[in-house]
Amino acid sequence: VQLQASGGGLVQTGGSLRLSCVASGSVRSDNTMGWYRQAAGEEREWLGYILGDGHTNIEASIKGRFTISRDKASNTVYLQMNDLKLEDTATYYCHYYPAFWGQGTLVTVSS
Repeated sequence: VQLQASGGGLVQTGGSLRLSCVASGSVRSDNTMGWYRQAAGEEREWLGYILGDGHTNIEASIKGRFTISRDKASNTVYLQMNDLKLEDTATYYCHYYPAFWGQGTLVTVSS
């Protein structure tokens, strides 16, 4: 399984970004996929996941600002991030459960 994340970049506080992650290789379109992030000097933080049926579970502190969705046809999972804050600055990783990780995409939020 290979995961290619994209969509990171520099954004001002209050702005939005949508991250994408395409899974390829020996993948199942209904496999659980998720997102994590890691800020400099911090541990990797779980953000949420999406099941094959589309049900999502989002970490409480970001719920309402971040949403996860997927397109099974293209094996793509998305992380929509709204009202971004300085503390959202991190490298964001997608995760193909249970054990595969993307390379990360950097999100920098500036004031």
